[in-house]
Amino acid sequence: MSRVGLKPISLPEKVAVKVDGRTVTVEGPKGKLDFPLPEGISLSNEDGNVIVSRASEQRQVRALHGTARSLINNMITGVSQGFVKDLEIHGVGLRAAVKGQDLDLSLGRSHPLLHPIPSGLNVTVT
Repeated sequence: MSRVGLKPISLPEKVAVKVDGRTVTVEGPKGKLDFPLPEGISLSNEDGNVIVSRASEQRQVRALHGTARSLINNMITGVSQGFVKDLEIHGVGLRAAVKGQDLDLSLGRSHPLLHPIPSGLNVTVT
């Protein structure tokens, strides 16, 4: 039994979930995401909640039930709030800086590590 799959997903304001065939589309203030719904999994909107249900008790369908619910929940979070990841660097001589479109990391190597920042990503160093 998938305990995760049984939980309803609450929809925030300004977020719309649409099902077109086997494709789930989630739209919100921060963008639009699509997800191919696995066979045997269905979606319904009820009173501002999204309910993910399964058609059968087959092992593969049961396994995908909770996974599909978690992925749709993450899509809703991503288009409404976005995601934040805080990284802390501790140590003498270790530093990070944003230089143009690159993240410059000095982590004790003989050379700095320059990583290009992907489009759509906001990086701040404090």
